[in-house]
Amino acid sequence: MEALPVFLNVRNVRCLVAGGGEVAFRKARLLARAQAELHVVAPEAGESMLNLLQEHGGRLDRREIREEDFAGAQLAIAATDDPGANENVSRWARARGIPVNVVDQPALCTFYMPAIVDRSPVVVAISSSGASPVLTRSLKEMNEVMLPARIDRLALLLGSMREEVKGRIADFAGRTTFWENVLGSEVPELVYAGKENEARAAMERILGGAQQRTGEVWLVGAGPGDPDLLTLRALRLMYRADIVLYDRLVSAEILARIRPDAELIHVGKGPEMHSVDQYTINDMLIRYAREGRKVLRLKGGDPFIFGRGGEELTTLAEAGINFQIVPGITAASGCAAYAGIPLTHREHAHSVQFVTGHLKDGSLDLDWPALIRPQHTLVFYMGLKSLPIVCEQLRQHGMAVDTPAAVVSQGTTTEQQVAAGNLVNLPDVATSQNIKAPAIIIVGEVVSLRDSFAWFRS
Repeated sequence: MEALPVFLNVRNVRCLVAGGGEVAFRKARLLARAQAELHVVAPEAGESMLNLLQEHGGRLDRREIREEDFAGAQLAIAATDDPGANENVSRWARARGIPVNVVDQPALCTFYMPAIVDRSPVVVAISSSGASPVLTRSLKEMNEVMLPARIDRLALLLGSMREEVKGRIADFAGRTTFWENVLGSEVPELVYAGKENEARAAMERILGGAQQRTGEVWLVGAGPGDPDLLTLRALRLMYRADIVLYDRLVSAEILARIRPDAELIHVGKGPEMHSVDQYTINDMLIRYAREGRKVLRLKGGDPFIFGRGGEELTTLAEAGINFQIVPGITAASGCAAYAGIPLTHREHAHSVQFVTGHLKDGSLDLDWPALIRPQHTLVFYMGLKSLPIVCEQLRQHGMAVDTPAAVVSQGTTTEQQVAAGNLVNLPDVATSQNIKAPAIIIVGEVVSLRDSFAWFRS
C-alpha cells in the first residue's frame, strides 16, 4: 500500500486553495461540502469560484500565493497553471507539516484527492495513488451505480441506535454479532423500500432477543433477456433470495446472477405447456414466506404487463404476506429498442398500445376496430402462433395492407432475430427465417425506421 487512506475532519478548519480556475473550484467545492473554512488565493477567480465563496463563505485574495498565507492553515491545495507557484505551495506546506495536494503532480503531494461516492454519512473514497485519475473516476462510476440510493438512511438508522445497543449489550463481540444479524435481516431492504419505521421495529425485536425470521415475497421483473437490463434493486434481491420461483422467459444468463446457494424452482408456462398452474404458484409463495424464507418471484419483462403479477399480489395481500414489487423493462420496450424500432416517433406514431396475442381455443378475441388508428403502434405479446390471424384481422378491419410490421424473437439476447415486412408477407417472412418464441409483433409506421435506427442485427 503506497498511501494510508484516511478521512480528515476539516469542519471549520482553514484550508488554503491556490488557484481560481475551474480545477481549483472543483477542489474548493469538495472542501465546502466538508464544511471547511475556505481561503482562496489567486490573481483571477472564475465565476464558479466566486459563486461558491458567496454561497458557502470564505476569503478571497486576488494576488499570487505567498509563504505567509500558510500561517494558520491546516490543509493546502495547489491548482494553478504556474509550475513555480505549485512547487512553492508544496514546499511551504511541507515545511510547516501541512498536508498538501498539487493537482496532477503526485511527486509534490503528501496526500491525494480521491474519487468520492457521497451517500453521507456513507462516503466511499477511491484512489490510484495518483497513477491514473481516469481509472479512479471509472471505479467511482461503478460504485455510484451499485450502492443503494438510500444507504445513507440505513447508516443514520443504525447510528441512531448505537448508544442503546451499547447500553444493552455489554461486550464488543456481542455487539458485533448483533449488527451482523441486523444487516443480514430484512432491515436493509425495509429501509431501501422507504419503510424505516418497520425497519426500526425489526431492529428492536432483534435487540430484545426475539428475533424471528420474517418471510417476504419479492415480485421482480427480470426484463426481456439481457442481464445488463436488470435493475439495481432486482440484482440486489436476486443475491439475497433463499428460494426463487422463475418463469420460462427468464434467461439462463439472468439465472446465473442469482445467489449460488438459492433454491431454484421453475414454474414457467408456455403454449401447450403448463408445468405449474397459477393457483399452485400463489400457494407456494404464501407457504414459503410463512416458513420465514425470502422468496423471489422472478418474471420475464415486467410483472404487471401480461405477467399475472396483479393476481399474485392480490393473493399475498389477502394472506398478510410482506412483499416488494420491482418493475422490469417490459419486452415491448427492450425488444423494440434492440431491434432499432422506436415505439413512438414524430410524424409516425404518437401513441402505443400493448395487446395480448395469446390464442384461446384457437381464436384471438380482440376489439379489432378499436385497434385501427392512425399514427398508432401496436405491440402484440405472446403472438407468434397467432401472427397470421393478427395480420389478417388487421387487414379485414381496415388497416392498410402495406403497413410495416415486424416480429422480434428472443429480443435483447445474443439469439435475437428480427423478421420485417408488412401485413401481407410478414407471416411468410417469419416462417422463412425460422422465427421462434418468445417473440413480440410490432405493427405500425415506426417499423419502417428500423433500417435507420437499428444497432443490433441478428
